Amino acid sequence: MLEKYDFVIDCCAEAAVEASKYESERVFFTNLVGTFNILEKVKKDKSKIIFLSTSRVYSIKNILAKAKQINKKNYNFKINENFSKKSPISLYGFTKLSSEKLIQEYSYSDNIKYIINRFGVVSGPWQFGKQDQGFVSLWLWRFINKKKLKYIGFEGLGNQVRDVIHVKDVCDLILEQIKNFKKINNQIFNVGGGLNNAISLKELTKKAKEITGYNIDIGKIKKTSNYDIPYFVTDNKKIYSFYKWRVKRNLDNIIKDTFEVLIKYKKLFKKHEL
Repeated sequence: MLEKYDFVIDCCAEAAVEASKYESERVFFTNLVGTFNILEKVKKDKSKIIFLSTSRVYSIKNILAKAKQINKKNYNFKINENFSKKSPISLYGFTKLSSEKLIQEYSYSDNIKYIINRFGVVSGPWQFGKQDQGFVSLWLWRFINKKKLKYIGFEGLGNQVRDVIHVKDVCDLILEQIKNFKKINNQIFNVGGGLNNAISLKELTKKAKEITGYNIDIGKIKKTSNYDIPYFVTDNKKIYSFYKWRVKRNLDNIIKDTFEVLIKYKKLFKKHEL
């Protein structure tokens, strides 16, 4: 029997979008059924809940269409909470968006108070350099160990762009939300690094070379997964309008902090390699 909880932070999920294709049952049950089970406990305890959702709830086709409208070397648009969520969004995105809807249904029927944060790429210390933990730690880990990497999809040029947010900025926000929960609840927010923390794979390769002092072969796979997107940068306008919280740590901070922990605990992390 679990204890009674006043507050639940639900950050449990299958993290890999591509797992939707080869482990669909695990993705479905971990993400959506997991949220259902948590909500049943929240309902019983009359708890509050903060749910960590994902930027992948947004329409793949609409992002692709938007990306085609602009210069690939000058991506400068940001995606807000009102961007299309029309399918396809991947099975992973579907389970997270469905979890959001489930939370809202429980809120309506049982007066559960919630906050939903749609995070982009969360990075920083204590990621092991595994592929499903994000591309920053993966890139640094491969450079540190002089292992090969590949630019996958979109002609294999490494032009895909994502914005990155430091895990400490994430924790700072959640603490702020807990403190202000009585005033601010039943809201959905996009949360990411924004344009200032946006980086392409090609640009990350350059930074990884600089910080490690190593150079490795970067292969190319031109074929693009139908779940991949060329670009995602978060519009933080709404979250900034509700809180004093701001993204404080830049890309160099994220890369430096991640690199230092990977080096310090290199032997330990090798045990967690794929």
